[in-house]
Amino acid sequence: MAIGAEARIAMANRFEVIMDHGAHNLGSWSKVQGLDVSWDVVEYRAGDAGNDRWYFPGNTKYQTIKLERAACQDSQKVRDWLSATSFKHGNHGGSVVLFDANGARVMEWELRDVMPAKWSIAGFEAMQSKVALETLELVHRGFLDDQIQLG
Repeated sequence: MAIGAEARIAMANRFEVIMDHGAHNLGSWSKVQGLDVSWDVVEYRAGDAGNDRWYFPGNTKYQTIKLERAACQDSQKVRDWLSATSFKHGNHGGSVVLFDANGARVMEWELRDVMPAKWSIAGFEAMQSKVALETLELVHRGFLDDQIQLG
């Protein structure tokens, strides 16, 4: 299918992570994984002579978000955010924002109840000339409006 002329193409290498509704901009990252969602499917079969099946939505499952980049000045912002929030239970929202080549927002994933699961900067070794990599893993309750509504 052809893409319309007015469509803005998202660049997979242009995104940033913003936490607590804009209070903490953790900067740009070079890699993000885990923007996945899957659903359990519940199957019901009647006990009659027919072979009918009915399918119902089950639990929604979200993956851990894994971010990676070269350690940089924004790494201090991550450390500050971790110090401010890692032991405080609360509604820590966050978002991953994807941009086009001109820097305009194309898509945003708003993460509910974000909590850090792991943060690391790769070890340093003076005898090698490698880039120090920073990784951050975030668990969350989801990015879809998939709460069950009763009534």
